[in-house]
Amino acid sequence: MLAIGHVIEKIQANAQQVDEMQSFPHENFHLLADEGLFGLHIAKKYGGSEQSFYASAQAVEEVAKVCASTSVLLCTQALTTCLLDLGGNEEQKANYLRALAEGKYPGAFCVTEEQAGSDVANIQTQAVYDEGSYILTGEKCFITNAGEAGAYLVLARTGEHPTRGLSFFIVDAAASGLEFGECVRTLGVRGSSVGTVIFDQVRVPKDNLLGSEGSGFKLLMKTFNRSRTLVGAQGVGIAKGAFQIALDYLKARNQFGKPLSEQPMIQGMLAELGTKIVTAELLVKAATEHIDGQTDEMEKYASMAKYYATDVAMQVTTDAVQLLGGNGFTTMYPLERMMRDAKVTQIYDGTNQIQRVIIARQLLK
Repeated sequence: MLAIGHVIEKIQANAQQVDEMQSFPHENFHLLADEGLFGLHIAKKYGGSEQSFYASAQAVEEVAKVCASTSVLLCTQALTTCLLDLGGNEEQKANYLRALAEGKYPGAFCVTEEQAGSDVANIQTQAVYDEGSYILTGEKCFITNAGEAGAYLVLARTGEHPTRGLSFFIVDAAASGLEFGECVRTLGVRGSSVGTVIFDQVRVPKDNLLGSEGSGFKLLMKTFNRSRTLVGAQGVGIAKGAFQIALDYLKARNQFGKPLSEQPMIQGMLAELGTKIVTAELLVKAATEHIDGQTDEMEKYASMAKYYATDVAMQVTTDAVQLLGGNGFTTMYPLERMMRDAKVTQIYDGTNQIQRVIIARQLLK
């Protein structure tokens, strides 16, 4: 278990404020960076601590127990570091991967478009080669860390083929023509800066092409195997945090002459939720083992961990609100926030419906 209790205490202390302010939690970002939590799974020569991927999952889980918005910082940074680790050359890793792993600045992962969410093959952002550079034109939406990132990893179209015509580029925050739309207000994880990123004839040096031209889709899928596992860990953390709050409340609250925790109907709910949390935790751990072992089962287990653990997070938080009755519906307890936060984990990094399709394909191979 990671020894980050002191960091968790600080994050928990301002979790409600992060939600209410609805702005990027800079203080928490620096806390995570100072603790080296952005580079746990990255090699030491690139600014990481060269631990297992399971260590990164543990960090996400522990932070998500108290503040899902802050755990999003870890998940988003992992998207960028994993992509650079998989597709970057030595120079790109030395510059961008190191900076992201050390938390010098946040990263942003720019894939989603208005007409290309789950349908990645429909991406319309164009990257046209021109005299040693690529010129990027298009618009990305629902981008986490929009306007806050120091580097944007952008999936753009370099060819006509739906998947083999996609490539990733590194775009510096200071690039001319890089613009941002207004941040959107969200149901949960309100401490995230989520908005539109606009590429208005942004000139990107050819050296900022990640991997080879046309390799973007394959790199994206490999990255998702890792990031989806971390979203699963996020679900486990949210579920564990909500479950503990409910458990403490039920032990202390008396109704009909005895603690609520002694009511058979409630004990049945607790047994179900507790079992599902443990199952989700074990599934996430199994997924990390396949990632660390570089097995052929990575994709299947990542999708299983993502969909199952986040569905569990949604059930546990919803039931926890129910178990607290009227108190659960108020902001006196963090459960209403946790329930709002849990919802998006079923949506981003590929909806849970899409995860079921991926799992079925893997099982039918």
